Order: sequence, then C-alpha cells, then structure tokens
Amino acid sequence: MTIRLYDQDSALLHFTATVTGCEEKKGQYIVTLDQTAFFPEGGGQGADHGLLGGVNVIDCHEHGGEVEHTTDSPLEVGAVVEGHVDAVRRLDMMQQHSGEHIFSGLVCQLFGYDNVGFHIGSEAVTMDFNGPLTEEDVRRVEQLANEIVWQNVPVNTLLPNKEELEAMHYRSKKALEGTVRIVNIPGADTCACCGTHVKQTGSIGQIKVMGWQKYKGGVRVSILCGRRALAEENILLEQVKGGSVALSCKQHELSGAVERLMAERDQLRLKNEQLAMQIFEMMAAQEEANAVRMVICDALPASAVRKAAGRLCVGARMALVLVPREEGYSFAMSSETEDVRPATKALCSAFGGKGGGPKDMTQGVLMGGTPEEIRMKLNEAAGEE
Repeated sequence: MTIRLYDQDSALLHFTATVTGCEEKKGQYIVTLDQTAFFPEGGGQGADHGLLGGVNVIDCHEHGGEVEHTTDSPLEVGAVVEGHVDAVRRLDMMQQHSGEHIFSGLVCQLFGYDNVGFHIGSEAVTMDFNGPLTEEDVRRVEQLANEIVWQNVPVNTLLPNKEELEAMHYRSKKALEGTVRIVNIPGADTCACCGTHVKQTGSIGQIKVMGWQKYKGGVRVSILCGRRALAEENILLEQVKGGSVALSCKQHELSGAVERLMAERDQLRLKNEQLAMQIFEMMAAQEEANAVRMVICDALPASAVRKAAGRLCVGARMALVLVPREEGYSFAMSSETEDVRPATKALCSAFGGKGGGPKDMTQGVLMGGTPEEIRMKLNEAAGEE
C-alpha cells in the first residue's frame, strides 16, 4: 500500500521515495513507490503531473491500493528517487476542488440538493445538482461562496473514528466503510473527500459561475476558480474592449449597442429580401409563357428560396428556383398540381446533388450543371419537349 503524503500535507510538492515496481506498458512505464505526494486521478479531480527521478510523470492512477505513476522513461526498482509535483497544476486542482466544495455545500444548505456529478475538466468545473436552480439562485450561491473565500476560513481535513463519524452530518455520494476522510469548510461544507484542497479559502482567489443549464431533471452549473477564473475574465475583457472599440461605445454600453446593431441588421435583411423579391419577380415574368419554369437569381437570400419557388409555380406545371453557390446551386422546386419528387431525384442524379421534401415542394443542392443543361434536364424530367 502506497503511503499517500498528499493526505498528510496538500502543500507538499517535493519528496523522496523508493521505487517498488516498474513495468513497461504501451511505450510508457507504470511506476510504484513506497510513498508519494502525487495525487492519482479520482473523485472528479485530475492527477498530478511532474518529475520523478528526473523522468516525466504524465498521469497517475490508483490500482489495488497502490498509486501507479505513468512515466515516459523507466526507473530502477529499489532506487531512491526524488519527486517534484507540478506546483501550478496542483494549485489549480486545489483551487477548483475547494471552490466546488464551497459551492456544492451551500447549494445543499440552501436548497437541500445533492451534487450527483462533479468533474474538474480542462476548461471548467461542472457540478450536477438533482434539483432546479434559477438564475437568481445561482447568483446568490456565487455571492455567498465568494464571501466564504474572502473570510479566509481554514479548510480542515478530519479522520473521525466510527463513533465521531456516526454523529457527524456530512455529504457523501455513497455509503462508506472503514476510515473516512472528511473535508470541513466552516460555514460552507462538510463532505467525505479524498482530494487535495487549499489550507485556507483565501487561496481559492475567487469563484465565478460561467454558466448553468437544465440537466437530467436538475441543473448543471459550471464554475471557474482562482487562476482559471482570472484568465477567462481577462479573455472576456479583451473581447468586450474590442467590441466597444468596433461599435464606438463605452464598455458598459456594449450590450445595448449590439442590440441596436442587430435591429439594424434585421431591418436591412428585410429590405434586402424585399429588393431581391422584386428582382426575382422581374425575372419570373419572363417565364410566364412556360409550363415548366426556371429562374436563376443570385440576389435571393437562402431564406427566400422556398417563397420564390411557391410564387413561380402559380399557373405552371412545375417551377425551379436556383441560387448560385460557391460550387453549384441551392434550389427549391414546387408545383401546385404535380409531384415534384421524381424531377428532383432526376436533377440530383444528373448533377451530383441532394434534396428532398413533400411532393409539392422540395429543396436541396445541385453541385454542377450549366443553366442550359439544368433546364434541359428539368424539361426532360417533366415530360416537356
């Protein structure tokens, strides 16, 4: 059984140990030690990385009571080696995990919900709660969580005996036997946990909610803590600064400026579609004498193609509207009296396209063909000479 030094001191980053095993596996090596400060992946927390005897530790897992270190080079069994845990990654994991405890504990206190799923991802920490939370609820918890951070209360690790554990009220996802490690954050949480945590909540820095959504009858909340929160806030600030410069407005006025810009865009789109339909109508007038009609109009937006085909087919057997693309055409085919699906299939087969829909209106893409070739194939498919 590997002695787990991180249980004794989460701030321990340098240690000496004896190599008790080393096996090659798929070009990497699985190394075991008599003791380690490397935390193995588990409980939603990622593994520590770093150096061991001068070789890279790229992953770490628990197996059969041993902590197995995945390294990129072998180590000699029996050798005494120095281990150096990546301090930046360890602090990041401790900040995220400790922040999750505070947030989850407060949700449990305030709403009685359990955290039924937790994961420290490469970008965010996700927590799944088995009950609904409103935006107001989430922001309230965020505020209270940060107040716990600002109070800089201690993060206590407890190993209660059986009697003490039975008298203790704590969170746990499953029934536990044997020695149970308890993490206690005064005012926020008491929870069974095997992970590493900061010694004082002030070291978390901050807890920032990045999003929430309905999930399996409850809600999934995403947060960032400490260094990650600061980095993401800097990215968002740069985006806000860039947007405000582009729209010539103050940063706190960006949302209103974007709304005005979108309203103007919608008005311009409407005017553009109206003008496009006017152009289309003039082109369609030249087809009035034909029983099978075809119009190619590059002014039409994609949203108006079906509408144009519906207009073109009035008084005709069949109508095809084409809008040129970078390669080929978007199309809509319509008829008031006939099933246009066979003609659609014929065109797609001839010109490498795809499309479908109900018998009176199909839509799709043709990958090639000249206007003359398409008209000839359309007439052929419709039985017109």
